Amino acid sequence: MIPLEPFVWLIVFVISVTAHEAAHAWVAYLGGDPTAYLGGQVTLNPIPHMRREPFGMVVLPVIGVLTNGFPIGWASTPFDPKWEIRHPRRAAWMALAGPATNFALALLALLFLRAGLELGFFFEPETQRYTHLVAGDVDWIDGMGRFTSMMLVLNTMLCLLNLIPFPPLDGASAITLLLPEQAGLRMRQALRQPGLALIGILLVWYGFGVVVRPVLRAVVRLVHA
Repeated sequence: MIPLEPFVWLIVFVISVTAHEAAHAWVAYLGGDPTAYLGGQVTLNPIPHMRREPFGMVVLPVIGVLTNGFPIGWASTPFDPKWEIRHPRRAAWMALAGPATNFALALLALLFLRAGLELGFFFEPETQRYTHLVAGDVDWIDGMGRFTSMMLVLNTMLCLLNLIPFPPLDGASAITLLLPEQAGLRMRQALRQPGLALIGILLVWYGFGVVVRPVLRAVVRLVHA
């Protein structure tokens, strides 16, 4: 039998990344940049996002689930660089919108699991895994618990990952909200040097696990508080 779990991860990945990118596009549109709106990215339909990044949203995630059982990939939202220069603080809010959306999805998943446990809809499994934080008496309830567990875990990871203040991650732009507007703009431009982007990728590759593991353990404790 073909294991379904990796493909559920893939579905969760597509939903979560689509919501992340749609939030970027929507906040940019609200801030006066219609670039992503005109490109069709202000939508929860994953197709326009896949068309923009077919390798990052389709090819690489599928390879990931087939080889490692877990999707990896990326997506992107277009914006007008001239708009960013004119409105650096609005651009920073646009950057923050993506991880904020993942945080909201993770919070909703956590509340749903907690409510299911409190109401007796779910119960604590004998062996907990990130894909199986709760269990159910019948298949469809158990499947719902597994799907929501994956939503909680993956969106927690996406939120943390994108808050890292190194390019090409959103945190490199969102962190400029802590600075005066023009200083924030200069910092954003400085962080876009190719060498810094490479450093950011290496830091994520080798250091993200150190950050995310204790957070995920804390999240699991919140589920079964």
